[in-house]
Parts: sequence; C-alpha cells; structure tokens
Amino acid sequence: MAPWPQLLCLLGLLPGAAPAPAEPRAAGAQAWARPARELLAPAHFALEMYNRGRAPGLRAVLGAVRGRVSRAGQSSLYSLEATLEEPLCKDPTVCQLPVSKKTLLCSFEILDELGKRILLRRDCGPVDPKVTDDRDETLNSVLPLLNKNPLPQDFSVKMASIFKNFVTTYNRSYESEAEAQWRLSVFTRNMVRAQKIQALDRGTARYGVTKFSDLTEEEFHTIYLNPLLREGLGKKMHPAKPLDDPAPPEWDWRKEGAVTKVKDQGMCGSCWAFSVTGNVEGQWFLNQGTLLSLSEQELLDCDKVDKACMGGLPSNAYMAIQNLGGLETEDDYSYQGHVQSCSFSEEKAKVYINDSVELSRNEQKLAAWLAKRGPISVAINAFGMQFYRHGIAHPLRPLCSPWLIDHAVLVVGYGNRSSIPFWAIKNSWGADWGEEGYYYLHRGSGACGVNTMASSAVVE
Repeated sequence: MAPWPQLLCLLGLLPGAAPAPAEPRAAGAQAWARPARELLAPAHFALEMYNRGRAPGLRAVLGAVRGRVSRAGQSSLYSLEATLEEPLCKDPTVCQLPVSKKTLLCSFEILDELGKRILLRRDCGPVDPKVTDDRDETLNSVLPLLNKNPLPQDFSVKMASIFKNFVTTYNRSYESEAEAQWRLSVFTRNMVRAQKIQALDRGTARYGVTKFSDLTEEEFHTIYLNPLLREGLGKKMHPAKPLDDPAPPEWDWRKEGAVTKVKDQGMCGSCWAFSVTGNVEGQWFLNQGTLLSLSEQELLDCDKVDKACMGGLPSNAYMAIQNLGGLETEDDYSYQGHVQSCSFSEEKAKVYINDSVELSRNEQKLAAWLAKRGPISVAINAFGMQFYRHGIAHPLRPLCSPWLIDHAVLVVGYGNRSSIPFWAIKNSWGADWGEEGYYYLHRGSGACGVNTMASSAVVE
C-alpha cells in the first residue's frame, strides 16, 4: 500500500498533523541553481493556473524556479518558489519600457496524483522593480519575507473580519479577550485546512465556514463524533434477506413522508441513537402508516451497553429497544443532550421492533433495499464534515478511510446531480449545518465507508 500518511502529513490533513518544517536553505546563488527538470512541468502548470482567464497580452511569464518534491507512492507534492513577470498595460508601445513590467515572487504547492495535478496553494507578492534584471538577486532579496509570512499581508485582517461575522451569525461569546484571540487563531487554521480539503475533493462539495469553525480538530472529534463505531464490537446481527428487485434510478423517502425533521444532538456524541431512531421512525411509518418522532434520550439513559454521549453502536441500540419493550416519542421523553436516570415507561411506548438486520455492502443492493424497505442506518468516516457546506462530497480514499468510521447517520435516498451519483444523508447536527441538515456523499465508490456498517430494524 502506498505510504499516503507521509503525503497527508505534509498537507496537514491527518489528525494531529502539523505542517512540515521548511528545509534549511543554502545561502547565495548556489541555492538558485538551474531547477531540476522535474520541477519545470509543475511550475508551468502553476503558471497556467495563474494565467487562467487573462487576455493574451496580460499573461505572466515564468522566471526563475526552485523547490523540492516529497513523494508517497504514486503521488508527489511539489513546493515551489518562482518569479513571474507580469505586464502592467495593454499598449504595446508603452509595455516595451523596462518599468512597465511587474515582477512577482510566488510560492506554489502542487499535488500530482497519477498524473493529475491540483494547485493547493498560490501566494504571490510584488518585488522591487529595481532588481528585476537579476533573477537570482530578486529571489534572494525577498526570500526572508516569504519565509516569515507565506500568507498575503492582508490575510489576518480578512480572517478577523470573517471571524467577526462568524461570531455574530452563530451567536458566539467567549469568556475573555484571550480566549477570543485563541479562537480566532483556531478559526484561521481551520480555514486553511478547509481550503486544502476543498482542493482535494473530487466531487462538487464546498467547504468553508460552519458553526464548528472555531473548534480544534480534537474538540470536534471528542464532542460530536463516535470512536466506538470503528471498534465494531456490538451485537452480531443476521443478514437481511436479499431482494430480487433492481434499484430504481433514484429514490427519496422524504418525498414519501417517512422522514422526520432534522434533529440536533448538541454537544453529545449520541449520533448512534439518532441514526437508529431515524431508521425505526421510517420502519414504523412503512409498516404501520404513522410517522412519529421517537426518543433518543431514552436510548442515552436506558441502553446500558452503549455509552451515551461517549458513543455507541446501532446494533446494541436495536437490542436495547427490544429488551426495554419499545420506544417512547420525543414529546413523552424529550432530548436533554446528557445522560440521566432511565425513566422509560412501557405504558408510554408507542413503537416496537421485532428484530434487526445487517445489510449488504454492495451499494447497488443497498439502494434497492432502501427504495423498497426504507431509510438505512449507516456509519461513515466524518472527514471534512466539520467544514462541509453543500454539494456532493467525494474525498480521496486515504483521507476518508472506510476503516476509520466515526459517525452514525441515516441514508434517506439517492440519485444523481449533474451525472454525479450521491447518497442523501440525514445528519443530526441541526438544520443550520450542511444542506439544511443533510449531507450528500458520492455513491458507488464506498466513499468514507458508507457501506461498511449498514443496518435496519425489523417491524412486522
């Protein structure tokens, strides 16, 4: 298997990964010797991206180049520094003058995966025109500034403005000025991370500011995700009986009235309970004709096998519902977002299940089952979801490993957008996240492990 973690650490996209430190730089002209041949192709690709949309007379040309390359399997990460010369005017007579050209010093990062290149970073700044004739001197004269602050000079000001809007939009308040400054620094790092996730996504998803943007990666994982899922040590379920019917081209149980409104688990790792109640709500509707919003709090309090806000497994939750004697409704047993003593009343139970089944890992069979039998409880790797805004997510497999599932959700439908197949997934982070509370994930590639832990209750 290719050593992906090395490359992903360089990109700062593995949990806890820090950006790779810059290599020591040699002094003098030797550091800017003729670039290795392998750097020229990515440098010209970066130039092409820089010139995209510019008229022929306004395109920059490439000057000196230097850099380094890091490899992992069949992928390469190029970190380049280059000068670009950019014309300042359209008049061909004036533009022949030496002062009519602007020299820029640029820093590029290019990811090459199996011959497909992606520009991850582009930072360019002007260079004093008096030294434009000596490219080596130009680069050496501004290199300390590039190393000191690789981000644009107004980046911090822009981030402060965006952070201020974030605080207002999501009604944030912090205990002290020091904490506010700390959260601003976290927010800034998260925006850089979201930009990298965006560059590497192969779908149509857009990543950026969300209500989780002031949380560190560790805080987000600890509060909202469910590490117990990847252990998979729950009750063993027998496989569902296969269906002979093929999957229709698209299906959406929301249109059929089998899905309740999006809920919010709050600051509690109770996604497993929401995934299961969502499934049972759909099963009850399909078999009994009534859609009821069921109690997740009952599972937090009364399922003694799972660990409430510390995580749980859908298979255990189904068993708890059977052992307890059913589920109460949300109105009778309301959600509190923290564990409390069990107050389940069998007399108040409105919904019952008879069994639970494990579903196929084949996504075509999953789609066929969903279209005929109802919404499905699944577990996924939540990579990138902290910053997901809308669109169909399709992260690189090494970034969103199917073996590292950590979030339980509910698949309610599937279809295509602009010929891209997707799963429509009901999340439990409120309607102010994602597409009105929903997440859209690429279908047919096993993206983020969506097919590794699919299950359903059985209502007869």
